[in-house]
Amino acid sequence: MTETSNPTSNPTSPVQALIIVDMQCAFVSGEEAVPDADRLLDRVGDLLARARESGALVVQLQNDGQPGTSDEPGTPGWEIHLPVDTDRGEILLRKTVDDGFEDTDLEKLLRDAGVNELAICGVMSEMCVSATARTALDLDFRVVLPHDAHGTYDIPAAEGISDVIPAATASRVAEWALGDEVEIVARASQVGFRKP
Repeated sequence: MTETSNPTSNPTSPVQALIIVDMQCAFVSGEEAVPDADRLLDRVGDLLARARESGALVVQLQNDGQPGTSDEPGTPGWEIHLPVDTDRGEILLRKTVDDGFEDTDLEKLLRDAGVNELAICGVMSEMCVSATARTALDLDFRVVLPHDAHGTYDIPAAEGISDVIPAATASRVAEWALGDEVEIVARASQVGFRKP
């Protein structure tokens, strides 16, 4: 494990795409939102605005949950919280598993656009964000992960195993588990964008 798994306070060189993972109403608004959802929305909104301004490719992933879950297709919780601007060429991809690349056109869309550097943000840190980032790394994309632009829930206590694990700790462990190829920056404001 090298120091690259530790968040840096230095700005990154610009990336060509922003992947927003599962920023759906069920997870970022209302009583069942992840902890500190307002901060998360602010940071992801800032990334989105700056990606749009620079002409970077923007892809939002939307999870199709199982029947009865808060992100079941067609329910209010399933809706994307930050609108997709198709007039700007933004793309919405639906998925049914954690990994945004599995059974979707995400890799093809990125390759066709000439993207090889991307930033990933959204929810959940240890599930869909991590799985999507890991596959991106495996596919030889450069991946930047802003620490303050992904989130998750507290991990409940498990008798005989652990007390409650705070969401912030779970998110940090998810970053660390990605290994030394991911570029972690402390703040979303440190991520720069450029056209592919």
